[in-house]
Amino acid sequence: MQYPWGNSRRFHSLADYYRQRYGSRIQKVSIHAGFTCPNRDGTVGTGGCTFCNNSGFSPSYCHEDISITSQIEKGLSFLKKRYRRARVFVAYFQAYSNTYSEISLLKERYEEALSHPEISGLSIGTRPDCVDDEKLGYLSEIAREKIVSIEYGVESTHEDTLVAINRGHTFTDSANAIKKSAAKGLHTGIHMIMGLPGETRQQMLMQSKTISQLPVNSVKFHQLQIVKDTPMAKDFLKNPEKFHFFEPEEYVDFMVDFLENLRPDIAIERFAGEVPPEFNLRKSWSGLRSDQVITLIEEKLKERNSWQGKNYHE
Repeated sequence: MQYPWGNSRRFHSLADYYRQRYGSRIQKVSIHAGFTCPNRDGTVGTGGCTFCNNSGFSPSYCHEDISITSQIEKGLSFLKKRYRRARVFVAYFQAYSNTYSEISLLKERYEEALSHPEISGLSIGTRPDCVDDEKLGYLSEIAREKIVSIEYGVESTHEDTLVAINRGHTFTDSANAIKKSAAKGLHTGIHMIMGLPGETRQQMLMQSKTISQLPVNSVKFHQLQIVKDTPMAKDFLKNPEKFHFFEPEEYVDFMVDFLENLRPDIAIERFAGEVPPEFNLRKSWSGLRSDQVITLIEEKLKERNSWQGKNYHE
């Protein structure tokens, strides 16, 4: 059976989407461009999001004291060995909020990355309260000739959760930023965390319908993990009863339920995250890798004779 996204895979993979559109796998080269966040510098709050320790998610070559060009060179060297079939690379502005600055500085940093002969575009990770029409307009100009995507840390669609994790913005902010980005013709992605404290399974599942109503092109999922040296880690050590963690089989069942109600044209970039062992306070899943999680999800979809969007209705 061929599904709406044009192949026989039971979910719409972002990797397949890129191959169909650009003829190749697209690999992100992570960059730390020296930006911060408004909930760290006191603009909307301090301390950052309760789950965030950026060191736990960035490659070792990403450091703000190293030039963007040098980070790209180091990243390419690593990625070409790991992903030998990769032919197209984009600069992934990953650390913190990468539209949180004056437009002049953003142009300087982005254009340094784009000047590298092996970089074909930009992937910008940021917050929904750190964009405006001028910044989105500038990115849309770049997108006329280069690959450009913007990824918003939405994390949850539930307002109480966003307050509890100290996001410093609302889901309304996220929805507005997504709509503005899509209106500019930008590939718009979001990041979601499954299993945040206080959310029930049903509340988490409801989010599939909520994000399906927005002009989202892609989504990246992470299961909740406790990263060392974060406010959430301190809370977990004091109040472990507040937390519920998915076990692998449970997570696979949950994600299949989620997929069945997700709009079929939304591409899935990732189903699960992997915190390096030295940063992972609560080690679980017995070393199960993200690619193995994909295999388990595909097996469950086949077992159920199901697919992404099977139960989705406009």
